[in-house]
Amino acid sequence: MGGGARAGMINVQLDHYVLIRYTTIMKTFQVAEIRAQFSSVLKEVEAGSEIGITFGKKKETIAVIVPIEQYKKMKERKLGTLEGKAKIRISEDWTISDEELLNS
Repeated sequence: MGGGARAGMINVQLDHYVLIRYTTIMKTFQVAEIRAQFSSVLKEVEAGSEIGITFGKKKETIAVIVPIEQYKKMKERKLGTLEGKAKIRISEDWTISDEELLNS
């Protein structure tokens, strides 16, 4: 696998490509806590933190508040990232429009 793993990082060799995944610890708040501390939660998000919102008896995370720049990066589409790494064959009876494909 090459190289030692640093704390908080996992390296997995996939053929000739390496997948690196950073693990982060996210603060979580129940809905009532969010209501009571909303402005301080927003300050944490503004400083770059991700905040999870938990709900219900099981306190499952149902949403995450992220900084706007992180959200914008998540929304970007990187077309062509598999160029030269994968092949796709589209049949002649293809019926989906470009718009439908990009929004699926």
